[in-house]
Amino acid sequence: MDAFNHLITTNLNHQNDDVNEEEEEEQQNIISSGVVFSQLKPYCLDLLQLLQNPNPTSFSSSIPSLVQFLHDSPPPSLQPFFDYVLFPLLLLLDAAVDSRKQNPKPHKISDRVAEGVVQCLEELLNKCYLVSIDQMVVLMKKLTYAAMLTENEASEEFREGVIKCFKALIEGLSSCGVEGCSCEEINGLPALVEAGDNRNVNSARDYLGGEGECLVSFLRSQSASAAVGHWFSLLLKAADNEVARGHRGSAKIRVEAFLTVRALVAKIGTADALAFFLPGVVSQFAKVLHMSKTMISGAAGSVEAIDQAIRALAEYLMIVLEDDANVSSLDRSLCAGSGFNSNKKGSSIHSVLDELRQLPVSTQNQSKVAAENSVAEAVKSVTPASEFQSAKPGNEKGALHVDRTRDWVEETSAHVDRLLSATFPHICLHPARKVRQGLLAVIRGLLSKCSCTLKQSKSMFLECLFVLVVDECGDISAPAQEFLECLLSSSSKLNVQSDVAELFSRLIEKLPKVVFGNDESHALSHAQQLLVVIYYSGPKFLMDHLQSPVTAARFLDIFALSLSQNSVFTGALDKLMLARPSSIGYLHSIAELKSGSRFSSDYQPIVDVVPSDNPNSRDIHGKAIQNPSLSLQDNSELPRMPPWFGSQKLYQTLAGILRLVGLSLMTDSKSEGHMSVVSDIPLGHLRKLVSEIRDKEFTKESWQSWYNRTGSGQLLRQASTAVCILNEMIFGLSDQAVDNLKRLFHTSELNREGVQAPDAKGADAQPNTVEHPERTRSIWKVSQERVARSHLNDCVGRITHEYLSSEVWNLPIDQKSSLIQSDGEVEEITLHFFHDTAMLQQVIIDGIGIFSMCLGKDFASSGFLHSSLYLLLESLICSNIQVRQASDAVLHVLSCASGHPTVGQLVLANADYIIDSICRQLRHLDLNPRVPNVLASLLSYIGVAHKILPLLEEPMRSVSQELEILGRHQHPVLTIPFLKAVAEIGKASKHEASSLPTNAESYLMHVKSKVSDMGKGKKLESHENSTSYYDNDIDMSDMESEQWENLLFKLNDSKRYRRTVGSIAGSCLTAAIPLLASMKQEECLVALNIVEDGIVTLAKVEEAYRHEKETREAIEEVIRSYSLYQLQDTLDAAEEGTDENRLLPAMNKIWPFLVACVRNKNPVAVRRCLSVISSVVLICGGDFFSRRFHTDGPHFWKLLTTSPLQKKPFSKEDRTPLQLPYRSAPTSSGDSMSEISNLKVQVAVLNMIAHLSQNKRSTSALQIVLKKVSGLVVGIAFSGVKGLHDASINALRGLASIDSDLIWLLLADVYYALKKKDLPSPPISGLPQISKILPPPLSPKGYLYVQYGGQSFGFDIDYPSVETVFKKLLSRIFTNQLYV
Repeated sequence: MDAFNHLITTNLNHQNDDVNEEEEEEQQNIISSGVVFSQLKPYCLDLLQLLQNPNPTSFSSSIPSLVQFLHDSPPPSLQPFFDYVLFPLLLLLDAAVDSRKQNPKPHKISDRVAEGVVQCLEELLNKCYLVSIDQMVVLMKKLTYAAMLTENEASEEFREGVIKCFKALIEGLSSCGVEGCSCEEINGLPALVEAGDNRNVNSARDYLGGEGECLVSFLRSQSASAAVGHWFSLLLKAADNEVARGHRGSAKIRVEAFLTVRALVAKIGTADALAFFLPGVVSQFAKVLHMSKTMISGAAGSVEAIDQAIRALAEYLMIVLEDDANVSSLDRSLCAGSGFNSNKKGSSIHSVLDELRQLPVSTQNQSKVAAENSVAEAVKSVTPASEFQSAKPGNEKGALHVDRTRDWVEETSAHVDRLLSATFPHICLHPARKVRQGLLAVIRGLLSKCSCTLKQSKSMFLECLFVLVVDECGDISAPAQEFLECLLSSSSKLNVQSDVAELFSRLIEKLPKVVFGNDESHALSHAQQLLVVIYYSGPKFLMDHLQSPVTAARFLDIFALSLSQNSVFTGALDKLMLARPSSIGYLHSIAELKSGSRFSSDYQPIVDVVPSDNPNSRDIHGKAIQNPSLSLQDNSELPRMPPWFGSQKLYQTLAGILRLVGLSLMTDSKSEGHMSVVSDIPLGHLRKLVSEIRDKEFTKESWQSWYNRTGSGQLLRQASTAVCILNEMIFGLSDQAVDNLKRLFHTSELNREGVQAPDAKGADAQPNTVEHPERTRSIWKVSQERVARSHLNDCVGRITHEYLSSEVWNLPIDQKSSLIQSDGEVEEITLHFFHDTAMLQQVIIDGIGIFSMCLGKDFASSGFLHSSLYLLLESLICSNIQVRQASDAVLHVLSCASGHPTVGQLVLANADYIIDSICRQLRHLDLNPRVPNVLASLLSYIGVAHKILPLLEEPMRSVSQELEILGRHQHPVLTIPFLKAVAEIGKASKHEASSLPTNAESYLMHVKSKVSDMGKGKKLESHENSTSYYDNDIDMSDMESEQWENLLFKLNDSKRYRRTVGSIAGSCLTAAIPLLASMKQEECLVALNIVEDGIVTLAKVEEAYRHEKETREAIEEVIRSYSLYQLQDTLDAAEEGTDENRLLPAMNKIWPFLVACVRNKNPVAVRRCLSVISSVVLICGGDFFSRRFHTDGPHFWKLLTTSPLQKKPFSKEDRTPLQLPYRSAPTSSGDSMSEISNLKVQVAVLNMIAHLSQNKRSTSALQIVLKKVSGLVVGIAFSGVKGLHDASINALRGLASIDSDLIWLLLADVYYALKKKDLPSPPISGLPQISKILPPPLSPKGYLYVQYGGQSFGFDIDYPSVETVFKKLLSRIFTNQLYV
């Protein structure tokens, strides 16, 4: 009983506590309300005071404070005072509207006050809800009057604020909460809300209105239809007015108007209430979207406005034309599982779409919107009676209601399709990412909700979806691919397979037309649609289409036409002008300025500029404006766009289709043979070209005549296009192509368990998971079966055979071609012929690289590498730069595909094939005039000449013969190429010879150590056997004998290689020596380089020979000591002949030609010759040249006898030399060297003298002519010629190292003769004065340097120079006496 009493007591206490808490909460609310009222009261009184005493210049500070207070206050605290605050705001709003309608200025209510009032009203409507229909009607009426003010009557901020107030009013309408009310059926939110965008979402507020009053239901009723229609008119007119204002128009007002339309449509949410206004609303939105095609700035080009417009249009259509809402008016057969497979009256979708696409899309033919005060008048002006007959009042339930009958739905859908087809295809190419993203959401929503009613627009929706699938932005392409996979899946209710097949046929037929059109963006989208259709349809779909030879030929002919060289003339005129070389600099700079000024960041939501997230922006016509920073591309990447095609993006798309064609023919072993059949179609063009060229050669017709024949030039261009098609088809079978497809259709990188199904709740909502469809990428794989690979190799072999046809590569490529010269029509040949030939050869070379990428190591094992490598090396020296670049790129591709790190390693691995081809062609130079250049490029470009040196002996013999007199006379144009080849061989010999002495010396030390070790062992063994009575010969073991035999073999190998290097170097010198006397500068310079490298090589060879000789002597001593006479024969087999003494005999032959080179007086050649003489004298030693400088020295010293600044009179010595018949005409005596050239030559002579005199090995060369040379150099040093001062001082320093006394006498003789004062005294008594030792001469000819060096011309004595030279040498040379 106590427990029960305790329980009752406890419950009573709890009840008392709850009552107390409720009372406390009520008291707190009363207190809070009092605080809020106390704060609101002064604000409201100030507003009323401002209304009673209006002042155009006054502005109450209470308005901004009230805005901030309303913004910070919670909604529950403001709701009780909603009417209290609303009353003065509406009074001020009415006063502001009235004052502006009467149009007196200044207004009684200033703009600042009016703008503050609408801000307060917006904040109040965002926080508080309406409780009665009367409140809503009053507010809508007040806001309607305010929204009707024009831009001349109200400020931009005021008009924007009014629209925001109405949007807040509409968004604040929540469901009444009464069970069974129609407001519960629709959530009232826009269907296409962007992910993360909550500005249109308002939290639901639970309230109780008046009895029987539901504001949302009232808004959807016929009673509010007039007001709703009027507001549609006002909002759309407000947005349109901003466009009419041009750049002064406000994009913000336009965006807010569209947002408000979306909010109003979402709140109404019923087809019955919105159907009547559909014509006007849709027509106005179509006008907005049509303007977006041409307007890129201002309010019309605002990205946010366009995005909101397309979303608003779609949401309106999704409500009015929803399948479920019009199910009674639809043909149920159309809504069956077959989707849109049938059409009314048996007419095909193809014909309907073709008819609709021919309709005009200009703004004059579209319905015009002229929204007036009456909604009926607005609808009548927007929708002509002939278009929407059902809009006329007749049997409707009310004046603003329409019965959605079957005829109404069909006719409305037809007109909607016409409007959407004129705008949506252009929107999917819009440069702004946000617009394209919004279009994707719209397409998903319309296909999900209106699949039956908008059946005529289905093809257009799919076309736009195909373009968005390959969008550059991953945020667009990924969901688009996901949605398309869902449409094509078996679980989708929308069966679109038949529509895809029809689209494929139509896209194929229209491809050439759009490619040759003037809209590149349209052509690109068309090609992208075709690419997406083929990829998602699968290889079987494409293979079935190509099964028939007729359809396959038609398919490839269409692509041949689209990729033909006629495409270079497509596009707008401004694009063609931009590509002209004559105007490229100016127009490109203008394009860069436009590219930088038209577009801005994509992250600015409301701007007057169209942003572009693409690297290549688009201009007003949709043309891509190339970003200058992205204009440079990597030319080594294969495959590349053919040189005649204009658009890189368009080509990549078309190439992707061809790659899918090739891939579809090899995805299954059952398709064996299809690749050969299909590839033979384009290959036939190349075979026809080869056949025509053979006929031309048989009839001996000239190239110009052949090219001028009807169809010959076209046949050449068709062959180029066919090669391009074949290259792309084969490339489609490579791993790189498959990877590119995966990157393009990057759904393979999205790890999702399911794909999104079409959802009625909006395109941006969370995806639903459906049954995972078969991944398309899994079936786009090359068959790896052995039979398939073999078939691929055979197919590539047939194509390569045609690519390497000699007829194709004998086509002339420039005016200097020997084939052209033989025809004698150099002046008549057209340059188009050369251009077409170069492009054909370029794409063929690219094809070889593509085949190697596709086959990998099979390319070499199948023999394709050996057959094409020589051709690529030959193309490296082509006169056309594009062909050279293509060869270079393909050689790198071949080296990578073959597993070689460099091109040099690739050539080295196949050197025997290449050298064999070169030797074979050297025997027939008349037929192979380019082989010298091939040899030169092989040795210089590849850089492996030193590694294939043993293989070059036979080519070198042929080259030497061609560089003899008769060879040069027969093939004069081949002299330089042959010389370049010899120069590269000489460099290779020099490279190999540089290591010969070191290797020979190290081998000598190795042999000596072996001999030393054996000597120690012999002494020890002799001591042990000293008591033996046998003879003292010590036998060597078989193992040691074998070791010495190996050493001997190695020595013989070293000798043979040394002799090979020396022989090649000698052959190079023999070939180059006569050309030292050539009058042609280029020939002479190359020959001098060969001579210098050859002398260095021979010196190294002789040095190695000396070490080998010592090694031989050491081995012979071992043979005699150990009685290894069986090794003597091996040693004698490698006995040297007279060929080991090569250096000085070669130099003896070279010297006269070096002198002849100097006598030719070619300034560049003379300077190089003097440098070579300095080098070879140092190598061979000065003793060998002592008598030669004495005999031939005048030809060198003569260069120092005349000042470069004065011309010497003509003398008898300058007579014309005798010329042989095959030599070119001599240079006339009047063609003397310029002053600067003569100066450089004299500097070179002085440098040669300095180099020879400063090295002890070469000083003996100047011993006999020392006085002559010293006198000339002193005279030049005293002349004061600035350009020769440093060189003469350097030469005097070198000469002083040979005989310092002579140089001092020559200098002092002039110095003290000119110096009359401050002569030095004798260092010791008894010595005569300096004037007596060196008495002054009677005339300038009496100086010692003149008597020694001879009379010079123009080198007069300059006393400051004499003093400078004497003091400088006195301090540096004569004082220290430090000589080299």
